Amino acid sequence: MSPFYTRTGDDGATGLLGEGRLPKYHPRMEALGALDEASAALGLARALSQSAQTKSILVEAQRDLYALMAEAAATPENAPRFRTVSLARVHWLESQADAVAARVPAPGGFILPGDSPAGAALSLARTVVRRAERRAAELVERGEVTGDVMLPYLNRLSSLCFALELEANHEAGKETSLAKKTKPGGKP
Repeated sequence: MSPFYTRTGDDGATGLLGEGRLPKYHPRMEALGALDEASAALGLARALSQSAQTKSILVEAQRDLYALMAEAAATPENAPRFRTVSLARVHWLESQADAVAARVPAPGGFILPGDSPAGAALSLARTVVRRAERRAAELVERGEVTGDVMLPYLNRLSSLCFALELEANHEAGKETSLAKKTKPGGKP
């Protein structure tokens, strides 16, 4: 058998970490897919980033997302074993965002993505993380994920992506474009 495929999903179902299989369209699989997409989007942002510090932050976040995927993929009896992302990681994300906020001013309104390649990738990552958060919130609401860290983690990660986007634009020497044009003097 090829190491790149197993054929076990050819029936439209996917296995869990534990006993059982679910249809690939099940909300749990949607959440896992969104978490996987979020990691891929962070990887794109990392590849485009010029900042070694940003690259380091993003690779850590990608590792955390893989741990959250394992938690979401685990059956209820196995979930505690895979619940490895702690509130300390949420605080770490907050400290990273706070550090960026100390270096880069907040915009005066909603921004348009695309002022720098890394900034655009970070904006895309932010939106994918937000989708993963919505899908995870559904799992929490349904009682399929019972940990208390997944939602705050994803929420802070999306905020950090926004802050890193602003920093990437700043580092590229680009002024962040606002969604609403401003008149001279900074008034909309």
